Amino acid sequence: MLPRRLFACGQAPFRRAPVLRQMKRFSHLYTELDATTSTNDKVAALQRYFASAAAEDAAWAVYFLAGGKPRQVVPTAVLRGLACQAAGIDDWLFEESYQAVGDLAETIAHVLPPPEGDSDEGLAAWIEQRLLPLRGTSPQEQAEAIVRYWNELDWHGRFLLTKLIGGGFRVGVSRLLVVRALAAHAGLDAKIVAQRMMGYTDGKAAPGPQRYLALLSHEADLERDAGQPYPFFLAHQLESMAPDAMAAKLGDAAGWLVEWKYDGIRAQLVKRGGQVWVWSRGEELVTERFPEVVALGAALPNGTVLDGEILVWKDDRPAPFALLQQRIGRKTLTKKVLADAPVTFMAYDVLEWQGVDVRGMPQRERRSLLEGIVAGASPMPVSPLQQRAGGWAELAALREESRERGVEGFMLKHHAAGYGVGRTKAEGTWWKWKIDPMSVDCVLIYAQRGHGRRASLYTDYTFAVWSRTPRDEAEAAEVVAAIERRDPPAPGALQLVPFAKAYSGLTDEEFREIDRVIRNTTLEKFGPVRSLKPTLVFELGFEGINRSSRHKSGIAVRFPRMLRIRHDKPLHEADTLASLEALITSGAPLTAGPATR
Repeated sequence: MLPRRLFACGQAPFRRAPVLRQMKRFSHLYTELDATTSTNDKVAALQRYFASAAAEDAAWAVYFLAGGKPRQVVPTAVLRGLACQAAGIDDWLFEESYQAVGDLAETIAHVLPPPEGDSDEGLAAWIEQRLLPLRGTSPQEQAEAIVRYWNELDWHGRFLLTKLIGGGFRVGVSRLLVVRALAAHAGLDAKIVAQRMMGYTDGKAAPGPQRYLALLSHEADLERDAGQPYPFFLAHQLESMAPDAMAAKLGDAAGWLVEWKYDGIRAQLVKRGGQVWVWSRGEELVTERFPEVVALGAALPNGTVLDGEILVWKDDRPAPFALLQQRIGRKTLTKKVLADAPVTFMAYDVLEWQGVDVRGMPQRERRSLLEGIVAGASPMPVSPLQQRAGGWAELAALREESRERGVEGFMLKHHAAGYGVGRTKAEGTWWKWKIDPMSVDCVLIYAQRGHGRRASLYTDYTFAVWSRTPRDEAEAAEVVAAIERRDPPAPGALQLVPFAKAYSGLTDEEFREIDRVIRNTTLEKFGPVRSLKPTLVFELGFEGINRSSRHKSGIAVRFPRMLRIRHDKPLHEADTLASLEALITSGAPLTAGPATR
C-alpha cells in the first residue's frame, strides 16, 4: 500500500496534450534515446513522448523502456533470410554488411528497399494485433506478414520492429530515468511512481491503458497497491583498501552496521491483509516458487514489508548459488526438490511496519525494529551484525574468511542511512565490501564483435586453460602450430580447453589494442566469431566457480571479467584445468549443478 502522506505533493494533476498514435512516434523516440548520452536530454525526450502518446501506446512504451523483454516471435535467422529475399541480395553480401554495421536490426533496416506504404497504427495495435498473434501462425504466414509490415514503415520503424520481433530490444535508458520523466509529466513525487512501477515489467500481466494511468494517478488505490513492494535500495561497490584508507574514506567503523553479504536472490517479503507476496529484485512475483518463505511471512503481522535474501540453507550455512539456480529452474516443486534445496529468507531490513512506511528512519533504528519484529513473530533468520573492537583492521581480517563461510564479503550500512531508491546516496549510504575475485591466467582463443558503440571492434572473448601443465615452451608451441594447421587434438594430448567468456574489464584503448591483434591472428571465421592463433594471456577474475556437466571443461564460473592483459606472461605459463579444480576445492564449496557462465 502507498502511504497516504506521499500524495500531499501540492502539484496539480497532469494535463495531456493531443495524442499521437503512430508507432513511428515511439520508433523515433527509441532512435533519439540511443543517439545521446545526456541524462537531461533523455528525460526531456521521454517527457515529450508521454505528453503526446495515447495511454495504450505509452503503456507498452513504459514496459519496454523500463526493462520489459519482448519474447522472440521468429528466429533471427528467419529475419535475415527474409531481408535478403526482399532486398534481392545474397547472404554473403548481407553478412559483409552485418560485419560492418554490427547490429542485425540496423543491417536489415539498411538493406530493405524503400517502403510502399505508411502505417498510422499505434504501438499498442502493432504489439497486440500484429506481433503477438504471429506466434500462433505458420512459418509461411509469419514470413508474409513480416515482409508486409516492413513495407509499411520507415527506417526507424523497421529498425524498431525487427528488434521487437527478434526479442533484441535494448535501449540506453535506466529505469530511474523513466520514473523521473513520468513523475515530471504527472506532477507526482518520483518515489510514488517508482513504487507503483514495481512489478510493471512482470510478464504475467500485459501493459494496458489502465495500468499506465494508474502510474500517473493522484489518488491512492489501496486494493491495487495491496501486494505492492517498494523500490529496492542498492549498494555502491567499495574497492579493497588498507584499514587506514578505509578509516579516511568512511570514518570510524563504529558508525557502520556490518553484515555478511550473502549470495542469493534479493527479495521483499510483503504481508498485508492476511496475504503474503514475495518479490524478487528483478520485479518478478515469485511467491509460488518459495513456499518456505511464504510460511515464514505468514507469521508476520499485517502491514509488514521486509527486505532480505532468499538462500538455500543446508548444514547450518548458506549453500552455493548454483543449488538455488536449480531450484529456480524447477517447474514442479517435488518433495525431493524441497529437501535437496531448502530455502530460507535472511532478513536484513524493514521497510513497512503496521502499514506505515518506515524507510526514512535511520538504519540503526530500523535494525532494532527488525530484530523486535522477527523475535516476536517469526522464526526467520536475521543477518547477524559483525562488530569488532579492532575497527577496520579486525573487520578486514574477518572478511578474509568469507569464502569458507559461503558468503561474498560484507555489507556496510551507515547508522544514519535511510532506505533510498536505486543506487543513490541521497537518503544514505550502503557499501558492498566484497572479497577480491578468484583469478586465473588464461589464453584468448575466440573473439566476437561487440554491440552498440563497440560494434566495430572485437570485444567479446572466449578463454581457455591448458589441459595439463606444458612440459616447456616448446610443447606449448607445438600445440599452437597444430591449431594453425587445423589439426584435431589427439586423445590425451596437451590442448587448450575453453572454459569462460568475458566482455568487460578493459579500457577502450586496450580493446582497440586487442582488436588489432585479433585481426592479425585470425585463423577462421564463423559468422561473427573468429578463431585465433593463441598469442595472448589474460588474468580473468570471477566471483564463483563450480563443476558443470554442461561445459566441455567440466567447470563454469560466475561473473567472469578481464582483470588485465598479461603481456609479461608466456603462453606455456598460463593456468590449467588443475588450477581451476584447486579453486573449487579450496575457494568454493562443491555443487553438483551448473553455475552461471
